[in-house]
Amino acid sequence: MLTSPVVLLIVGPTASGKTSLSIELAKRLGGEIISADSMLVYKGMDIGTAKPSLKERLKIPHHGIDLVEPTRKFSVFQYRQFALKTIRDVVSRGKVPIVVGGTGFYVRALLEGLSPLPGADAKIRKKLERELKQEGPERLYKRLLKIDPKRARDIGPHNVRRVMRALEIYLVSGRKPSLPAAPSPGLRELGYCPVVIGLNRDRAFLYEEINRRVERMFRKGLLAEIKKLSKKRLSETARQGVGYKEILADALKTSGLAAEWERRARTQGRDRIKRATRRFAKRQWTWFKKEKGIRWVWWPEGLPTQAVAEFVQNSMLGPLS
Repeated sequence: MLTSPVVLLIVGPTASGKTSLSIELAKRLGGEIISADSMLVYKGMDIGTAKPSLKERLKIPHHGIDLVEPTRKFSVFQYRQFALKTIRDVVSRGKVPIVVGGTGFYVRALLEGLSPLPGADAKIRKKLERELKQEGPERLYKRLLKIDPKRARDIGPHNVRRVMRALEIYLVSGRKPSLPAAPSPGLRELGYCPVVIGLNRDRAFLYEEINRRVERMFRKGLLAEIKKLSKKRLSETARQGVGYKEILADALKTSGLAAEWERRARTQGRDRIKRATRRFAKRQWTWFKKEKGIRWVWWPEGLPTQAVAEFVQNSMLGPLS
């Protein structure tokens, strides 16, 4: 008999079927869905993120979607705080929390906790940005090398953003970024029983599904969505979203040439998004394969979602059934 509340986590690469499976399991288990996708937190970024439809969200309660404007930053610390609060609330109402997504850092933050590093400091970040502009990245790297040689060598001189973040941690806390710190507790330490399900799909099928998904995005109005977003001062994370950065970069190059931009977006841009999404899926797959404790489910092409949900429910979630 289970004494700890179960938290179900469904992970895997983009387009692997996480959303459809989570909705089916939520129906069967009396669950509510908590997104673990770093792009779904942004309002107005709907088509390019393959956000669950309003119809799907009306059927099953979804959390972690449309939390902030795309002009704002949203850190893994903020996500963890939000997700844990939501998990407590869902459990208190006798429901099953189902965490769904492909953002590895978000999932790991829940399962293993986080080191108590300070959050972003606007003043210090602005100062470092100014120094970067005036003195160049090499000077910042040399500065980190003096403060914390180990962390500097781990990062390397070319990853400017991580160099700046390491300097920011030191300037805010006075602690070397490389020093180990006691992490905040993970789900198990907080009294929950996490069950992590990973979706494994045939690579060729997954890539074809990605291509089909990109085509659907264009038909639904991805370019109009990106045009609207291009008028905003997007946060760094929002700008880097796959499906957005490929088109936004081209929009800057063809500023004032709307017809040319749209032509290129519909041809080269479409292909770039497909390639970038396939590479992204491969990185997600590599990440999750290295994580411990994931129970992998092989989902063959053509097998209905209901059949996969039934297998997961009967074979992996016996105590909940």
